Order: sequence, then structure tokens, then C-alpha cells
Amino acid sequence: MLIDDFSHQQSVLGTRWQGFTDRVMGGQSDMQAGYREVDGSAALAMSGQVRLENNGGFIQVRLPLDPRGGLFDASEYAGFRVRARALKPGAYYLHLRTADTRRPWAYYRARLELTEHWADIEVPWAAFEPRSLNRPLDFARLRSVAVVAYGEAFDADLELSELAWMAR
Repeated sequence: MLIDDFSHQQSVLGTRWQGFTDRVMGGQSDMQAGYREVDGSAALAMSGQVRLENNGGFIQVRLPLDPRGGLFDASEYAGFRVRARALKPGAYYLHLRTADTRRPWAYYRARLELTEHWADIEVPWAAFEPRSLNRPLDFARLRSVAVVAYGEAFDADLELSELAWMAR
């Protein structure tokens, strides 16, 4: 099931992507995010400089999964399917927030191995590891999914042309 192919200003779920950086907590990373046409199709682009000064270290675009700000039950799915590429190498991830991730530094993450070539990547629930919390991922209580450049100083440049649920 498609979540977003970036052909409209909002996802199939009726939500919009939100971009932000570590500047919300005093970091110094910079980001540009928006839609662009790539090879005749729409894509979400995120680029910028990930910096580690002042306890920084991330840029991200996040998609709420429920238009009312509540929880989304993804238990009928096996994870995510992502079509993406990185125009610059770096540490790219999918981050999930759930009902259990109340603190800003708590999330679940799965590494995205990206190159400059478009790739379809399957990210099963088992690929997500908890960060700053001890609870297993409850994919029946998701709040948001994010594409993140994180954890090391680098110039990030990523394009995402599709995000979908992975069938069981």
C-alpha cells in the first residue's frame, strides 16, 4: 500500500512532511527540503550539512501517520518499502516514533544503505532498533516515520521517490 509518491502536497494518509534539524535543541545543522522532479517523476529531496557541534547531529523530514495526530495501526504490514538514493554518501536512517517514544531522543531506527543509484529497499519491523528506550517496537501504535541523516558530520543529499507499506 502506497504511503506517498510525492505527486501531491500530502501523503495518501492525508498528512504532510515536516522538516527540522537539531537546531530545535541547540545544534548547528542546516537543511533544505522540498519536492522536485527527478527523471520525470516527483521526489522528496532533503539536503544539508549535518554538524555535531553543540550536541547536534541530525536533519530529517518526518511524516505523521495519522491526520488527527493520533496513532496508526500498521500491524497488517511487515514494514516499509522505500525507493531512494543518496547523491552524497552518509549515515541515512528511517526513524519511527510510537506511543512509547515520549522523549525527543527516544525512537526506533533502521539504517538505509543508499548509493547514488535508485534502489528499492525493504525495511522489515525487525530492522528497527530502539534508541534511548527499552521497549520493543509496537507497530500497532505508530505516530510517525522519518527519513534522517544522522550521527556523523557530513554533507547530506537524499532523494525519496516512494514510501509504501511492505505486505506481510
